[in-house]
Amino acid sequence: MALESEPAPIDDLITVRDWLRYAITTMSRAHLAYGHGTSNAIDEAAFLILSSLDLPIDDINAWLDCRLTPVERKGIAALVAQRIETRKPAAYLTNAAYIRGHRFYVDERVIIPRSFIGELLVEDGLAAAVPDPLAVTRVLDLCTGSGCLAILAAEAFPNAEVDASDISVDALAVAERNIRDYGLEKRIRTFRGDLFEGPPAAEYDLIISNPPYVTAESVAGFLPEYQAEPKLAHLGGEDGLDLVHRILRGAPERLAPSGGLVVEIGAGKEALEASRPDLPFLWLDTETSQGEVFALFADELASAGAGRGRRG
Repeated sequence: MALESEPAPIDDLITVRDWLRYAITTMSRAHLAYGHGTSNAIDEAAFLILSSLDLPIDDINAWLDCRLTPVERKGIAALVAQRIETRKPAAYLTNAAYIRGHRFYVDERVIIPRSFIGELLVEDGLAAAVPDPLAVTRVLDLCTGSGCLAILAAEAFPNAEVDASDISVDALAVAERNIRDYGLEKRIRTFRGDLFEGPPAAEYDLIISNPPYVTAESVAGFLPEYQAEPKLAHLGGEDGLDLVHRILRGAPERLAPSGGLVVEIGAGKEALEASRPDLPFLWLDTETSQGEVFALFADELASAGAGRGRRG
């Protein structure tokens, strides 16, 4: 049952600073869960306030002493109350999610973008896995969801055409909206299908994927904020690696001889390495993650596949 918040004292809260303090206190007392772009009540409160006021979301400090109109105060109060009462992530309430300054439209049809692959694409174009970004001419994004990784890949690899695939028609509708917003309709094509079944039979210089990788047990115990996202976008089977193993099996036939595969797997590193000791996983870490994204190259996948064939 949703926790109802008390009506905000509109007349007593005048400045952005007032509303930031009020929102932090109110959300903290409601024991909300975070993890969809923010990790705590302070950042979430700032995001909601700045979004409500159509201000840049990167720093609230410049606006703290600004006085708000009665209409603006009512808008913030309603947004904070909605966050508490519905337990929906803030990104669904504002229809906006961000990866390193890139804004993407989101709603309940897609998981909220928070991919470490996205961060790596913006930071250095996956330099550890892609030595020459200009040589990348074809990219495949599996389980594209909102289309955020396809869009960031198109920006990181200016000579590439990108195919974006997802099994969900609803997710593809959101992806296509974001692709239009970025003006990339001529470079990014969407396909519906189960992993490799959707895109055309072609060789890719790079395959990227942030597939469902949460264990069935964890999905069953989700807090309301995570339950608000499509279950299909989270559920990765008993150990969370069902789709990851399918991607590993299918990738060799779709990679160019010098191509690479980059996949995000959450907390599954130990289980994956134990199940595939034949693969020399290269782990691509970020400032906030370790062992959650791996890279493999086409020749490594081909050699491992040949070895498994001889053994089997």
